[in-house]
Amino acid sequence: MKKKIAILGSTGSIGKCLLKIIEKDLKSFNVILLTAHKNYIELFKQARKFKVKNLIISDYESYCKAKDINNNRNIKIFNNFNKFDEIFKTKVDYSMSSIVGLDGLKPTLNIIKYSKTIAIANKESIICGWNLIKKKLKNYDVKFIPVDSEHFSIWSSINSKKEKIEKIYLTASGGPFYNRKFSELKNIKISQALNHPTWKMGKKISIDSATLINKIFEVIEASKIFNIELKKIDIIIHPSSYVHALIKFTNGLTNVVAHETSMKIPIFNSLYLNSLKPLKTKNIDFTKLNNLNFIHTNKTNFPLLNLIKRIPIRDSLFETVIVSANDYLVKLFLEKKIKFTEISKILLKVTNMKKLISLKKKIPKNTSDIVNTKNLTVKLLNHIYIN
Repeated sequence: MKKKIAILGSTGSIGKCLLKIIEKDLKSFNVILLTAHKNYIELFKQARKFKVKNLIISDYESYCKAKDINNNRNIKIFNNFNKFDEIFKTKVDYSMSSIVGLDGLKPTLNIIKYSKTIAIANKESIICGWNLIKKKLKNYDVKFIPVDSEHFSIWSSINSKKEKIEKIYLTASGGPFYNRKFSELKNIKISQALNHPTWKMGKKISIDSATLINKIFEVIEASKIFNIELKKIDIIIHPSSYVHALIKFTNGLTNVVAHETSMKIPIFNSLYLNSLKPLKTKNIDFTKLNNLNFIHTNKTNFPLLNLIKRIPIRDSLFETVIVSANDYLVKLFLEKKIKFTEISKILLKVTNMKKLISLKKKIPKNTSDIVNTKNLTVKLLNHIYIN
């Protein structure tokens, strides 16, 4: 019997990668749902190729355009994520949540009920709403798989082990400026910040890599997913990005997880979980293994490392403050409204405001709490720092 698949964010890089994997094994899968925000042209192409009957287009204007040109009566098009009852008659075997940013949280929470297994590539959802996700996973008996390469590396290493973790080391490429002082980066151009040395990524995540906030998010993510104290997670610079994580166990053993810089590997393995199906990959790169080159991070080059000590022990709305402020500041940088170094400087200032620090004591009870916190953060940024 074919496994039923649902993909939230199928026109993005994660969604496209998953569909390429499915395309090579169509006899094993039946794609039930695909979604996009605006890119309905790509969504229609995917629907035709994989014979998908249910599409969600969240942007209303794009939804209307798609409805107007749709001449296939077998395809149902929806404008929001509240119609899963109409789409799913039974649970799907595997759902992928890959909608970018906090916009992915509500769809992720909604689809858990209709999934047997959910793979989440959306780090913002985990960082800001993990307590909400965890509760739904438990209530509906759904298996969760993290798809971020570092977190999948850790998850796959500990999934069958009973040993306790003593320390986790998350590797970071360091982006294009890891060997330069922060004071030298004031006049960095957008093209320079986007020039990632090892990964091919979108603009937002490339800037996040350059400031190291992406790795700080992954520290928070790992702490929540694996229920580990923040002090037991370190970031180390590893320019070649060949090693994704190192996990030291209390029994003295250390697992080093290495693979080529391709999201295909964690996505493939999440899809074919507990299967012996092989994935053709490159041979082990001994040249890279002989030159691993791990470098300790420092707060002089990456001032945003100071954020880690501000993160509360328990789930709170303060994580939403960090994510929302960073999203907004990266957007301003890409619009040439602030300098590269101002992303870090303003983010450190805004996360030290009394009004926002108080949110460390507040646990998100629902998605409205998270949305309201996001709006408050952006409003304060507009009013105080951005003229």
